[in-house]
Order: sequence, then C-alpha cells, then structure tokens
Amino acid sequence: MRHIYFKRPDIVVDIEKLQMLLDFKAQGAHLVVGSFSDQQSLVNAVKLVDAVICAISGVHIRSHQILLQLKLVDAIKEAGNVKRFFPSEFGTDPATMSNAMEHGRITFDDKMVVRRAIEEAGIPFTYVSANCFAGYFLGGLCQPGHIIPSRDSVTLLGDGNQKASYVDEDDIAMYTIKTIDDPRTLNKTLYTRPPKNIVTKRSCGDMGETDRKRAAEIRNFQGRVSSFHERRRLCRASWVDTLLSCVLRGMSYKF
Repeated sequence: MRHIYFKRPDIVVDIEKLQMLLDFKAQGAHLVVGSFSDQQSLVNAVKLVDAVICAISGVHIRSHQILLQLKLVDAIKEAGNVKRFFPSEFGTDPATMSNAMEHGRITFDDKMVVRRAIEEAGIPFTYVSANCFAGYFLGGLCQPGHIIPSRDSVTLLGDGNQKASYVDEDDIAMYTIKTIDDPRTLNKTLYTRPPKNIVTKRSCGDMGETDRKRAAEIRNFQGRVSSFHERRRLCRASWVDTLLSCVLRGMSYKF
C-alpha cells in the first residue's frame, strides 16, 4: 500500500507538524505539496490514491478549518478514482448533536455540511466516530481549560454520573486504517466504543485521586449549570459548551 501525505506549503512554520511530516517520510510516506487555494493541486494529489483520509483541524477555539473539506470533496468528485473518503470526523457523531448548546455546536454543524456535500456528490465514504479523544479529555480529567489534572480539585458537571466513551487516539487511527477496504463500513458510520472505555466523569476523578495518592476537593455544579453556561466561570472558551453537552447530558453515549 502506498501512503501519500498531502502537505501545505505553510506547514513548515509549525514545528510539531513539521516533525510529524519528517516521521511520516521516515516511515516511507510520499509527501506531495499542495494547497487548498490551488484546486488543481488537490485534484492531482487525489488522483494518486484510492482512499483519502482527512484530519484537518476542527477545534473551533484554535484553527477551525472543517469547511475547507468542501474543496477536497470537489477535487475527489473531479478526480473520479477514490474508492473511500474519510472526512475529518473521528470524535462525537455530529448527527447526534443537533441539540448541542449553541457555541459548542459549530464543529458539529460544519461537519454535517461536509457530510451532505459528500453524499450529494455520490462519493463513497466512511464516517469514524470515537466520541471523546482520551488524550484531549482525560489528560485534564475533563476539566474545562485544562490538559493536565489539577492536584487540588475536580469539578463535576451535574452529578458526575453521566457516562461517556473515551478512546485513545492511536486506537482511533488503527480502526480507521483497518476500515479502508472493509466493505461492511462502506457508506456507513463506524462507532468505536470499547465497553471498558465507557466511564463516568466521577470515576475519572477517582482515577486521578488514585494517581495522586490523595483525595481532591470535589466541586459540583449540579443545579448551577445555567449560571455556569452564561458566566463562563471556569473558562470562556466555547468548548465548555461541548463539554456540557457531551459530559453533563451524556450525548456522546446515548445513541
């Protein structure tokens, strides 16, 4: 299997992404230079492969670029040779998040726009949904604005007993690769939810206490969610809204 990695010219100013490119190249990947502002470069790159996996950023608090995939959809349609397209999904299924809170649903709404474009173009697809990235959410025990756990306190949204599914990013990648030529997943959504990975927010806090070997203060926002949502006491970033939908309402698990 030949691996083609499409890189934008501006990526060389991002040291982390540059290192990732060098790692891919060391493993045998063939790098192709192109740009989303150069449609022909997209078409040329797409013509080199049978399957396209897009991992463009969909983090709306940093570089939200989900709708750039519409140009990739056009390129795939023009090329006419792609047997499977994996758009940038991988997290919570946007089709289940229509009731998500307003600010946090930007990513989900844009992903649905891309889905409709894919299906209207008749492009073979697979949507991969793994709900919550373990490294992104569990690193800070789901604390808004934190990527490492607090040593002193854990904030629970609601009573902390709603379940959510957390999957390691490497496992998500593995399942995605295995799906490329699996006919059972053609034009379907693949849900990655290992039973042992479905845990409550409270149990995540308990695991953090075990790791610290001491108890932490438990702060509970049951009954104060409206105030929390309006005043952004913990974090003004809009991904707090997504946390409220996924963790408090259990929307990443109840489908």
